[in-house]
Amino acid sequence: MRITSLLLLSCMFIVQLSAQSYEYPETKQVIVNDTFHEKYMIQDSYRWLENTNSPEVIQWVAEQNKISKQLVNKARNKSDAALLIDRYGAIEYSMPVKDGDYYFTNAYYGNLGVPALFYGNSINADLKLLVDPNYISNKDRIVLKRYKVSKDSKYLAYQFSRNGSDWAEIKVVSTLFRKHEDDHLKYVRFSNIAWKDDGFYYSTYSRNGQFDKAVGQKIYYHKLGTDQSEDELIFKRENPNLFFYCQTTSDEQFLLIEEKNERRGTFNYFYLDFKEESPSLKPLLMNLPFEIGFVDSHKGKLIATTSYQANNGQIIEIDPLKPTQWKTIAAEFSRALLVKTKAMDDKIIAVYQSNQKPIITILDYDGNILYSEELRMGTSIRGFNGEPDDQELLYSYTSYTIPPIVYRFDVDTYKKKQSNQTKVNYYFQDIIYKEVEYYGKDSTLIPMILVYEEGLELDGNNPTILKAYGGFAAVNQPNFDPGVVYTIKKGGVFAFANIRGGGDLGIAWANDGKGLDKQNSFDDFISAAEYLIKEGYTSPEKLGITGGSNGGLVVAAAAIQRPDLFKVVVPVVAPLDMLRFERFSVGHFHTDEYGSVAQLSGFENLLQYSPYHNIIDSINYPSMLLVTSMNDDRVPPFHSYKFAAALQNRQAQENPVLLKVRKNAGHSGGSSLQSTIDELSDVYGFIMYQLKD
Repeated sequence: MRITSLLLLSCMFIVQLSAQSYEYPETKQVIVNDTFHEKYMIQDSYRWLENTNSPEVIQWVAEQNKISKQLVNKARNKSDAALLIDRYGAIEYSMPVKDGDYYFTNAYYGNLGVPALFYGNSINADLKLLVDPNYISNKDRIVLKRYKVSKDSKYLAYQFSRNGSDWAEIKVVSTLFRKHEDDHLKYVRFSNIAWKDDGFYYSTYSRNGQFDKAVGQKIYYHKLGTDQSEDELIFKRENPNLFFYCQTTSDEQFLLIEEKNERRGTFNYFYLDFKEESPSLKPLLMNLPFEIGFVDSHKGKLIATTSYQANNGQIIEIDPLKPTQWKTIAAEFSRALLVKTKAMDDKIIAVYQSNQKPIITILDYDGNILYSEELRMGTSIRGFNGEPDDQELLYSYTSYTIPPIVYRFDVDTYKKKQSNQTKVNYYFQDIIYKEVEYYGKDSTLIPMILVYEEGLELDGNNPTILKAYGGFAAVNQPNFDPGVVYTIKKGGVFAFANIRGGGDLGIAWANDGKGLDKQNSFDDFISAAEYLIKEGYTSPEKLGITGGSNGGLVVAAAAIQRPDLFKVVVPVVAPLDMLRFERFSVGHFHTDEYGSVAQLSGFENLLQYSPYHNIIDSINYPSMLLVTSMNDDRVPPFHSYKFAAALQNRQAQENPVLLKVRKNAGHSGGSSLQSTIDELSDVYGFIMYQLKD
């Protein structure tokens, strides 16, 4: 029997930062043995930290936070992060979202710590307060998640969560009178709001323990003015591990349901046509090995996107009566990835991405291109919300260093004009965006964006922050980040590597970095670091890395595999114990991305790269700040607890390993403006302090 164990060492060590010493809290070791496939026995010394509600763990977390607060506050103050990120983040812009007859916007007002929802009947109207989070609770931190108006625009149903949890609730407010109705739905999770007539469809899960598996999803229909107990069950399955998504088309002719089997990687689709004499839910497309993304309906047909025989995506039309004989509206472009599609009455708006440049494209329903505009590299386009018959739509243009600039776009003339002016308090015209390509370990060419200030001397001594995501076929579309501005204004370089596992170069690119090929993601990231060092942008003593969620796994795995390349590492809400990730919350939905310990090949692959299981006793790993959230019920915080304990409790570890656990926050972090600035200041300030040291 092969034995693989975590290292058993003493419990109290000293962390050094700028000649000041701190003691880590004592972390006991209680060995738990797990046997896999009758040949591997794995010892876990910190399983007890998974009991997050025990007084012992609560006290341990408090002591970890006490140490990290002292050191992180010192780092961010010494590096001016708190001051400068607050300054660079103080931007002014307005990006209303058109839905039905109204324009909606999330905005802070007064002393309210989280955004409230305002609305008006035109883009220039004086906005009125519609949903105040304080109305819901003055104790919990309420975050508005999503909202949708009824087809007649008389009601708005909105989803909100408490204290960062993925669990949500739904309330309804009258848009005519700004009066809340009695409707209040609970146990909502990963749900859409899909209106039909005087009610809407939504989905729920059974509420068990905080980190228990999310199983048994159901879709219900709620009629306005009734109690949730009266809601009609629309869809459920015997297999509790299936994932559903439902939507209605803008004309409310169709209800569409997607059913995904994560373990098999297959999709089933169902539809209900309300125009039929006796509407009933019917199969549309079954057992597909690829996904269909429904956009809307048009003249009784369904408009959708798919990667079937199209690595970069294509737009198709499906006749529900002949669903397998679909019509291709826009075939795949070989060098442009389809990232957004909006169906209008007589045309389709499509946003593509090519070489990190967004391209706005207008097509008719025969696929003829009516208009095309290519924008700057390293930017992204969001918006185009509204109704199919709207003549004017809004979209925003943004980058890592430019906050959203909002444009009004005429869908008939294709003319655009800037809406309200976006204001910043720093000079951004001298910031350079550069696209490079580098070779990965297996000689694959990987694209990367570099951002730095014009005139910067690239002498191999520049503080550099490297980020990536690399998972779930997610496409990198740059968002404004005052932390990036701070890095650049401090004389640094920001780099984002489009590693495999992400969807930036299509579905094949994503598949090459998932499952048994997940190591490709880590190798690509490591190769990015090697490129930055070789080409003279930075050095190992000046290179910091950070990433969130799957990106946190990437940077943690890279740090464990190649600690010689990095000075400082900040994984945020990262899955780190990859032998147990699928046992909790939504982890079992992600076995298609990571693999499963239930299969021998999957187990051996996970064991090979799991950061928690590959710590070597004799290595002094780079300085680390592990950031997680107490209420993260997507990636439970004990992933970071256990990883921090295993790193700290080794004599070889001289560089600091800090654990910061955010209270009243979930997977997405802070919900208020101040908490967001604080979190950015912690991450970028800690990194820059280490790189400047």
